[in-house]
This record gives sequence, C-alpha cells and structure tokens, in this order.
Amino acid sequence: MIRAMDSSAGSGVARYDAVLVVSFGGPEAPEDVLPFLEKVTAGRGVPAERLLEVASHYDHFGGRSPINDQNRVLIAALRLELDTHSLDLPVYWGNRNWHPLLADTVRQMEADGVRNALAFVTSAYSSYSGCHQYREDIEAARQVVGLSAPAIDKIRPFFNHPGFVETQAELVLQTLSGLTTTELAGCRLAFCAHSIPTAQAETCDYVQQLLEVSRLVAAFVSTALGRAFGWDLVFQSRSGPPQVPWLEPDVLEHVQTLAKAGDTSAVVLVPAGFVSDHMEVCYDLDTEALTVASELGLVARRVPTVGTHPKFIAAIRELIEERLFDSPTRRSIGELPAMPDACSAGCCPVPRRTSP
Repeated sequence: MIRAMDSSAGSGVARYDAVLVVSFGGPEAPEDVLPFLEKVTAGRGVPAERLLEVASHYDHFGGRSPINDQNRVLIAALRLELDTHSLDLPVYWGNRNWHPLLADTVRQMEADGVRNALAFVTSAYSSYSGCHQYREDIEAARQVVGLSAPAIDKIRPFFNHPGFVETQAELVLQTLSGLTTTELAGCRLAFCAHSIPTAQAETCDYVQQLLEVSRLVAAFVSTALGRAFGWDLVFQSRSGPPQVPWLEPDVLEHVQTLAKAGDTSAVVLVPAGFVSDHMEVCYDLDTEALTVASELGLVARRVPTVGTHPKFIAAIRELIEERLFDSPTRRSIGELPAMPDACSAGCCPVPRRTSP
C-alpha cells in the first residue's frame, strides 16, 4: 500500500488508502428541488420568492441538476486515470447538500475499512464557501460517524495548477475557432465566477486568484493567436438578500454594457470559476446570458468547463500523487505560489452574519 507524509497533521506517516471526491450536490428529481434549495440557503435569509424563482430554473432541465451526473462521469474518468498509473485507490463520493451526503459516504468508508483518505473538492479557489466550509463539512461528517471515522485530508486549492489553467486555455481556443474573422477581430473574453458577499471576499484571496487565472488564460490565448485579447472578470449566481453587497459586475449587466458600447463584435464567456457544466453554468450562462446577448444583437459563445478533459483529470491525479509520495514540489503556474496543503488558522474565516 502506498504511504505518504500527512503534512496537514504535522509529523508522522499516514497511510492513504482511498480518495474522496467532495462536491456541492444537486437535486435529481422535481420533488427534490425545493428541499435542496432550502438546505443550501438555510440561515441565510433568502426570501421564499427567490427560492421559488431559482426552483423554476430547474424546470428547463426536467427538475434535475446536471451536477451529480457530471460527478459520476468525473469519478469514472479519475478511477481510470488512477488505474492507468498503478494507483490502487478506491474513489468515494460525498456531497455537501444532497445525496450522496458526506456523512453517509464517510460511514460507508468506515465500514469498508478506510483509515486515511484524501479529499478532492470540486472547487479550485480559496474562499469560505469554496474551501474552508468543505473542510468543516468533512469534519462534521466524521463527527457523525464517530471515533472510528477515517482521517480525511483535503487536497489544496488548485486554481493555478497547470492542468487546470492550460485546459481552460485550450477550450477557449476551441471556442474562438468557431468565430468568423470579423467576430474574432472585435472579440472580448469574460471570465465568469460565482459571486460571493463582498464581506467574505475581503477575508480571502478569491478575487486575486480569479484575476490570476483570467490573466494566465488570456495570455495563453493571445500568444497562441498572435494578438491581444481584452478581458474582464465578471460574476454570476448571487443568492443572498438584495440589500447585502456581493461581488460585481454581474454577467448579465456586463453583456448589456458591451452591447450598448457597440465596440465589441463578440463576447466569449469563460466559466473559469467552475469545473463542470452544472446549473449555474447551464442556466445563468447558457439560458440567461446567451439569451440577453442574442436579444441585444451581440454574438456570444460559452466555453465548456474543464469537466473530464484528459489534462484536467491528469491534474487531479497529480494533486493526489503530491500527497501520496510527499512530493516537495507543488506544481503551479503564474505569479501566485501554489497553495499549502493545510490552511492557516485565520484563512477564509466563517463569514459574519450581519443584518441587511
């Protein structure tokens, strides 16, 4: 069995005997939608009418989120990647907000005799909701199972891993190849990410990391095509009370601004903040943003997420190998360093709950 130093636990040798894929989760039937949304937004003061509005988005997809199916495909691709590289590790899957729930998965891992696992979270960036909260979720699931629960170490945020950045650049280039010469000449890139409250953004490096990924991808594309591409970082999918400030500009407002300015022939939406084409991508970008652009006469295309691109799946395997073999190097690209395996005590603190 492969052994590795557990850098998040300090000294000593840990035996990693499984991989746990942790994701957000999503409803898989119409009757699941409202209970799912209520679980996601519990304690956040989201008005009931907003929940009903978001619930209606799922009607476009048969009352089913695509995220769980996409995670199933990702897990199958990861299992094959591990097998191909002689890494004999079972891959488990648990969600934050819907079945299979983390606690149930950790209970199954305990029953299967798993003692030390590595968790790959389908979120590339640092923030409370994208990293810290997942660590809390994992620990809460372990507490439910009890003292016999396996130890679980989270793999670092991977926003600047070459396999993540370069995959996005390749997908942008593929999308740009579908534009006409005229559209390409006046094309602008819009890097899209999930908005978070500004108070939360001020306590983490989320925006800085997104700007770095956007810069890197735009540079790759500009070099490949021999011309500079203008780009912007925009946000989407806010869910909090309207009185609470969240990161802006909103992608819909950005598309409207570009159309009104009249000097952009095409906008290419790059879902840099996401790893799969789940609801926020399929509805907020494909359904809303592309529709708004079409109505305003602006050519718009949406780049695929990294999904199960072979280079991205290889990147996940490399992230696992870092910990399995206690590699002293942590692959990264750009000006920001690779993230550490263990978060510092004050990293991405729990957001303060303030009244709007």
